[in-house]
Amino acid sequence: MVDAGPCEPTETVDAGPCESPQRQLVGTGRETDGMDLDSVAVGVPLFIDDPVSLQRGEVELRCTVVSSVSTSCMAMRFLSAVDLPCHPCMAMVILPLLLLLLVPLTAAQTWPACGESGNYKSNSTYEANLKLLSSTLPKKAASNTTLFATDTVGNVPNTIFALALCRGDSNASACEGCLVTAFQDGQEHCTSNKDATVYYNSNPCMLRFSNKNFLATNVNDNILVIVSLDMFINISTRADSFSFLLFTLLNNTAQSAANSSRRFTTSRLDVSSLPTLYCLMQCTPDLTADDCVACFQPYSQITLKYMDGRKGGRLLGTRCSMRYEIYPFFQGDPMLRIISLVSELPPTNNTMPPVTLYPPPQSQPHSPDAAPPPPEAQATTQELHGTEIVHDQAATNRPEEDALVWRLEEKSSEFTLFDFSEILRATHNFSKENLLGQGGFGPVYKGQLPDGIEIAVKRLASHSRQGFTEFKNEVELIAKLQHSNLVKLMGCCIQGEEKLLVYEYLPNKSLDFFIFDVSRTTLVDWNKRCVIIEGIAQGLLYLHKHSRLRIIHRDLKASNILLDQDMNPKISDFGLAKIFSSNDTQGSTKRVVGTYGYMAPEYASEGIYSIKSDVFSFGVLLLEILSGQRNSGFHQHEDFLNLLGYSWQLWEGGRFLELLEASIAKEIHAAEARRYINIALMCVQEHADDRPTMSNVVAMLNSEGVILPEPKHPAYFNLRVSKEDESGSVLYSHNDVTICSNNDVTITEEPDGR
Repeated sequence: MVDAGPCEPTETVDAGPCESPQRQLVGTGRETDGMDLDSVAVGVPLFIDDPVSLQRGEVELRCTVVSSVSTSCMAMRFLSAVDLPCHPCMAMVILPLLLLLLVPLTAAQTWPACGESGNYKSNSTYEANLKLLSSTLPKKAASNTTLFATDTVGNVPNTIFALALCRGDSNASACEGCLVTAFQDGQEHCTSNKDATVYYNSNPCMLRFSNKNFLATNVNDNILVIVSLDMFINISTRADSFSFLLFTLLNNTAQSAANSSRRFTTSRLDVSSLPTLYCLMQCTPDLTADDCVACFQPYSQITLKYMDGRKGGRLLGTRCSMRYEIYPFFQGDPMLRIISLVSELPPTNNTMPPVTLYPPPQSQPHSPDAAPPPPEAQATTQELHGTEIVHDQAATNRPEEDALVWRLEEKSSEFTLFDFSEILRATHNFSKENLLGQGGFGPVYKGQLPDGIEIAVKRLASHSRQGFTEFKNEVELIAKLQHSNLVKLMGCCIQGEEKLLVYEYLPNKSLDFFIFDVSRTTLVDWNKRCVIIEGIAQGLLYLHKHSRLRIIHRDLKASNILLDQDMNPKISDFGLAKIFSSNDTQGSTKRVVGTYGYMAPEYASEGIYSIKSDVFSFGVLLLEILSGQRNSGFHQHEDFLNLLGYSWQLWEGGRFLELLEASIAKEIHAAEARRYINIALMCVQEHADDRPTMSNVVAMLNSEGVILPEPKHPAYFNLRVSKEDESGSVLYSHNDVTICSNNDVTITEEPDGR
């Protein structure tokens, strides 16, 4: 046997300072006669007691006859220390570091790793200390909320150091029982050995005890690698795409586990062209977040190198572990849900992104051990109320491949990720009878969940970049926003090209359904309109000032104001919204989106948007509520002016009461009417600096005795509407800017980012 030095093995391995190779291994197999590695299937468990010598990079199939008709085999691969970083003080099992256990495995499979630090004698002090430890450590771990414990028993030279950890999805009773069994299995399979590590196939715990003080370091030793021999069909032509998905799964699960107080996370990755992938990652809870990240760092590289394209695999160590499968193997719902928006895995020449965990923990933002993410990923990662949208470099050229990640660790979260089958049942397969209306990005259907809760489902148009953008924005922005005047997003669903948003169902449709229809306008009297106006103002104020990040809606209009059963307003449709930090005041874009009848002039002509853009839209909407007339396509008698110009003309002439819709004209006092019209005209003033903030608007709406300043002329007040289009299309021409828009139709182009 060749002495490999500190960590560089040659043909066979003497680990030297990295500790001796593992001497007992567990394998499974069946009768074999010259079959290759991939053809080996499942048989009975087998212990191989002799060391196995492997050439670097070779795969050898070792078989042992267990009966006259059966042969058990184990596939093993040598993984050099170059592939897994080793330190002279690091105790790790080198031979065989990669153990390809043939699946499926027996339910109670035990995987022991026996050290070479010597044996203890029967009835010795060491054995007595081990017996004491086996009676106390399981109870200690089970009584801890993290299901983790370490302990030290005895004096030198009979000191025993021990670590016990149960899976985070286990419970105290199962944890204690598993650890009691682990002590027994460790002593049975590593007879009289002072150093033993025990892993299991299905039992929810791991145990290590040793006469060496491994607790003094964070070294992740006795690493066992288990790989499914089953491959995904035809994955070779899409290897890079699958690597990206596997990277996404491991990266986000590891990050979530490291940032969790228990250092534990379960996750699920959905992509339509492959089975769902389930993952569990866990560190010992005594590790810091940085240490947990460092422990997982080599796991990503090993997994992508040896498990890529395979249907499952595990990496088991004394400090951190990872497992992924194509079936749920952990208890409860996944704590992290990762939805791939790619419907297929096309061949791609993209190189794999660096295998890093990002963002790095805050306590070590510039850690030299973890490479920073690509600039594209840094610039587009945004956390909002527990929600994270992650854009990797591999996805920057394919927006449909973005990974939408939801942190569902908060038990109070009311956001649901629906299965497509649930939505089909709820909407009766999107039947015509359930159709509520048609929006700019797709139809909206009424549905009912099994518990009787009614929902509204927005089915975004297939193959639509605009639909994808709206979906991403809407989910990111309002899933966690809580305000009585914002529509509640209950959840979403993605399956292939289907992208669905699930809202609370509001029975009274939208505001335009009432105020622009002469047969229904009497259903919203002046008192109801006051409640609606106040509610819209409060909702905008929340978005502009009181939410965590300042949000500019950019598409406020009557059809985007939904009404509940009590006619309370709720602002909806955040697909075109923009996020600002609290210090930002305005932004700009070369691509103008929204509804032109409600657009502020600086936005329509220059692409400049701010909270004052929303204030302008609110002013237009307020004039529409007061008059019952649409701004777009408005005409009054022989003067073909828009609603803003007509309102200004009446205001200047002291005839503002003529603006009021007939059904409310008799209900409202002249002074109150003047105040509301004054506020509306202040909101639609041409220059953004002249417009009030929503804080000012709310204050003015609730202060009857305050004398309001006179408004300046509104934007577009002198523009005439073309009579050439009878369908409601309008053409405005002002300062060499020409804009064409259909009546109340949202104009959307691909936004240039948030």
